[in-house]
Amino acid sequence: MKVRRACLSVYFLFLLIAGIFSQAFAHELQPSSLEVRQLTQDRYEVIWRAPVYYRKPHPAKLQLPEQWKTVGVPTVRQLSDSALHRRVVSVPGGDIAGAVIRFIGLEATITDVFARFTWLDGAETTAIARPGHPWVDIEGKRSAWQVAGDYTLLGMDHILSGFDHLTFVLALLLIVSGMKRLLITVTSFTLAHSITLATATLGVMWVPGPPVEATIALSILFLASELVKVNRGLPSVTAQYPWIVAFVLGLLHGFGFAGALNDIGLPQHEVPMALLTFNVGVELGQLIFIAAVMSLLFVIRKLRREWPLWAHQVPAYAIGGIATFWFFERLAGF
Repeated sequence: MKVRRACLSVYFLFLLIAGIFSQAFAHELQPSSLEVRQLTQDRYEVIWRAPVYYRKPHPAKLQLPEQWKTVGVPTVRQLSDSALHRRVVSVPGGDIAGAVIRFIGLEATITDVFARFTWLDGAETTAIARPGHPWVDIEGKRSAWQVAGDYTLLGMDHILSGFDHLTFVLALLLIVSGMKRLLITVTSFTLAHSITLATATLGVMWVPGPPVEATIALSILFLASELVKVNRGLPSVTAQYPWIVAFVLGLLHGFGFAGALNDIGLPQHEVPMALLTFNVGVELGQLIFIAAVMSLLFVIRKLRREWPLWAHQVPAYAIGGIATFWFFERLAGF
């Protein structure tokens, strides 16, 4: 019976890790972005960034209103993590309000599309298309509260689909003991990535995206090695000073969050609000994940209080293995 319970405990924890690691390509589930910007009275520039989806082109196809006529030749620029589609369209009468833009095939994915529309006078509006609602209706300028809601949801989407960031948080949860120390550690991580998210998004600091993503993978690998030490009863810097480690590495993760936000862009007239609420969304998503992990760990510990050493090391080596994969994958993409 004891062996059976031990195996069951490991099985539950393995399911948790597998749920995260099943999406091994950690940044391939980020939202797409659509930007429609007015150039003249009746012409608009349409830019659609479609991220790779499981190492393949994004399955969703952009469908503009029939009355919008393409001017010139559309272009597609292949980036390391996405395809950038650009075209200029002529709109009869010049008014796009009330038009509907569809994303054919989005319903077969688990990603969203964030759309922003900008007029000549600087007015802006935003909208989000989801798999269950694969189109956007172009409305007039949205209120600050509506923009805040959009960016809060975007922040939550980013963290909950950012499997590398979640893996980092998972490793911290497994290393840090005691609720008070855990709260201090999570707060330190939050403070740190909020600082670099703001400074990078506002252009105060800039770090190239590929090196940041590769270094984030190394930070996860470092925590995996620390977890192995903790499980063996060896000295660990993270176990002794978790808030310091969380703060230092959190600065790095903030640049990763900023990269996603820069891809989407900020509304010109609501920059502080959008930046703040995106960060709030990230924190809400992070809290949801922490609550889920803590609940599952509570259930597992109820099933069996004492685990054999090999059972403790399963998540440590799994986290280290996937972090190593991410590092070399991102290194190859430089």
